Amino acid sequence: MCFWWGDDLLQFHNDAYLPMLGQRQPAIGQPFKQLWSDVWEDVLPFVRSALAGQGTWTENLPLTMTRNGYDERTFWTFSYSPIYDEAGTIGGILNIVTETTRAMNDRAALEQAYADAKEHIREREQHEEQLKLLNRELAHRMKNTLAMVQSIVSQTLRGASSLSDAAATISARIQALAKAQDLLTGTSVTAAQVSAIANAAVAPHSDDEMRFQMQGPNVYLSAQQALGLSMAIHELATNATKYGALSLPGGRVDIRWACDGDESFSFDWRESGGPPVSEPSRRGFGSRLTERVVSDLFKGEAKIHFRPDGVVFSLNGQLNQIADLDR
Repeated sequence: MCFWWGDDLLQFHNDAYLPMLGQRQPAIGQPFKQLWSDVWEDVLPFVRSALAGQGTWTENLPLTMTRNGYDERTFWTFSYSPIYDEAGTIGGILNIVTETTRAMNDRAALEQAYADAKEHIREREQHEEQLKLLNRELAHRMKNTLAMVQSIVSQTLRGASSLSDAAATISARIQALAKAQDLLTGTSVTAAQVSAIANAAVAPHSDDEMRFQMQGPNVYLSAQQALGLSMAIHELATNATKYGALSLPGGRVDIRWACDGDESFSFDWRESGGPPVSEPSRRGFGSRLTERVVSDLFKGEAKIHFRPDGVVFSLNGQLNQIADLDR
């Protein structure tokens, strides 16, 4: 405790008050306004109240002071009470005070730790929810992949001329499917770019940098659409290598795609420089996959045109919506 006495409110204090002074020593006999000049304006209302005969009490009052030579945010709980002289008039002020700076700092640290813990819990819950979504998507993709493999095997066996031919065709198609899966796994969980899909599918058939010319915007496809388009490009490239533009040194393929603002999507494969083309008398599983399956996946129309100067495959459909998180 301390008290201030007289017209200049000279300070007197006990030993327990010394730590509160910091470097403001010696303080006994110093005027209140001079000794505590850095906080005088903050405590002046309490001083006036006590000098008017009205005691005050305040708890955890924040005061920025320079008692140790630097600005320091401190907190104080104190009471100012009037002191009367022999004549019964107010001659000074008694200050009973406790510094609560450490307690307030500890409380602030605890509140921050609590806020950090709540944020950590929120992030963990969000992470767990994302894991659930990923697991559901992976399970869905696995079912789709198994269904596609089953269809490849059964349809290829049905149209094959021999078991050895069927084995070779099944192996090539499943390898193409695996490459598409690797592409999806390497880029994101549920989306892949058209350019990456096309490049991966034609890579085994590209023996010259002029063989394939690709042009199109940066477009993402959902997992199902990516797998379907990858398989279609694989079938087109395989047939072009056996019978079409890629069977001759000067043959080439132009691949173009586009996407409008309403999520409509178009894809074109055009061969040129190959042998004359005539429409086959029999359509195999590859052609059916390229047309029917892709049409269903893109909710549109896909068609192979056997033009004399080269095969043309055109697709017009809609893109599946892909959440930003998936890209």
